[in-house]
Amino acid sequence: MSRAGAGGFSRRAFLGVLGGAGLGVAGCRATDEVAGQLLRSGARPPRPFTVPLPIPDVARPVSPGRYEVTQRVAAAEILPGLRTEVWGYGGTFPGPTFELRRGEPVTVAVRNELPVPTSTHLHGGVTPPGSDGYPTDLVMPAGLTPRPAHPGEVHHPLVKEYRYPVGQRAATLWYHDHRMDFTAPQVWRGLAGMALVRDEEEDALPLPRGERELPLMICDRAFEEDGSFRYPQPFDAPPTGHDAHGANGASGANGATGTDGGHGRHGPPGGWGRLGGDYMEGVEGDVILVNGAPWPVAEVTATRYRLRLLNASNARRYLLRLTPGGRFTQIGSDSGLLAAPVAHDEIPISPGERYDVVVDFSAYPVGTAVTLVNALAEGPAGNVMRFVVTRRAPDDSRVPAVLSRPPQRPSPVVTRRFDFRATDGAWTINGQRYRPGVPLARPRLGTAEVWRLTGDFRHPVHVHLAHFQVLARNGRPPAATDAGWKDTVDVRPYEVVDVLVRFDGHRGTYMLHCHNLEHEDMAMMADFEVI
Repeated sequence: MSRAGAGGFSRRAFLGVLGGAGLGVAGCRATDEVAGQLLRSGARPPRPFTVPLPIPDVARPVSPGRYEVTQRVAAAEILPGLRTEVWGYGGTFPGPTFELRRGEPVTVAVRNELPVPTSTHLHGGVTPPGSDGYPTDLVMPAGLTPRPAHPGEVHHPLVKEYRYPVGQRAATLWYHDHRMDFTAPQVWRGLAGMALVRDEEEDALPLPRGERELPLMICDRAFEEDGSFRYPQPFDAPPTGHDAHGANGASGANGATGTDGGHGRHGPPGGWGRLGGDYMEGVEGDVILVNGAPWPVAEVTATRYRLRLLNASNARRYLLRLTPGGRFTQIGSDSGLLAAPVAHDEIPISPGERYDVVVDFSAYPVGTAVTLVNALAEGPAGNVMRFVVTRRAPDDSRVPAVLSRPPQRPSPVVTRRFDFRATDGAWTINGQRYRPGVPLARPRLGTAEVWRLTGDFRHPVHVHLAHFQVLARNGRPPAATDAGWKDTVDVRPYEVVDVLVRFDGHRGTYMLHCHNLEHEDMAMMADFEVI
């Protein structure tokens, strides 16, 4: 990595790891904070804090309990004065926010009008296996001839109905593309959005709501000079794995006209051999977006606001702070409300994680500019967004001392280990590249297990279906920011993280994987079967 000395791998050291040179001499330290290779933009980014914060539209059902959304190509003005082609749910980036209620099942019919297959995963959802967004369960666009690229691949012509029971507690979820080998470039192009589950327990709390509840999807991107997304070589590689056709029926050569997104089937996992070693760590952009806008600004009153923070980046981690000072009061984690609020001066958030926090802007004089910064980066990437306190206003919200009665911690029946590291030039779990349909574990429904997670790099580990609590880091108590029931946890280099995983809801095949999306596309996934 080009930023060695700033807490990251040098590229030479990192490639030494992948080449089997020995993990112990790779130059990795427990303090390493950077988890991707920086991709710089060709376009000139706007001056920070000049673009208003957009709020994604709320999805509207077409009938009670039924939504229909179309994945399609659209143009968006992300950088002022330039047009960016996005692949979006409903043609927007981010996609619409789904407002769901516990106990009210919904069906979401996803129609694919993109030039590539897709698979949609409700991240954090307790869903049946057929609606979980398994990476080889694909929705095929019209005009694309299926040629299975992986064993057991399933194809749905044009539309797939995803059925969500919504039997879980109120929480901040999100949804994104999960296609085998192509998750990283397809999410980078815009296939992501948020979903909020609400319930009566949350409704009874006097928390900020309405315009004072802000969903904030944070991610990074790089841009070409013409405003299009810049991404490494797979964007421009020829189609493989399926026969792709663009809108005019010609074989596509780029994303707008039918590319398969770029990974070849016959190289290393995910076809990332085309990239060389430059982006094996993951891809980071130099423009920070919140809800699809670069370094936006939001006007707020001197009252409490609820901020639903989501790190939707491919690889970038953030250490969020408020300047000129201030505290976050955490009320929820990935999988729902905490039992009691926890105050933080800073919040580390890795890809896939969510934090539900309250910020009291009455602590600042009217006219104050409060900046949400990322302490892990210098220069423009060190800023995220800005809040400007415009006026005083009545505020009847508060953060109560008791927030919820989360599920009791069950007793584990077994301990398993999952080791995330580079093996023979590939990202692996327990030394194995991903093999669809070959489970590494078979936990029983209604039980809990301790999963010991270890790794050689920074790996944000995500478990489908099952929620967990962090028990320990290197045998010591977890961090205050590990509180609550989660579905994603940041495993740091050479760290041992013990989590208590609860298997409720459904039997079937699910996954755990690294949520550094480039690692995921390079086979750092594994199946488990709930029996």
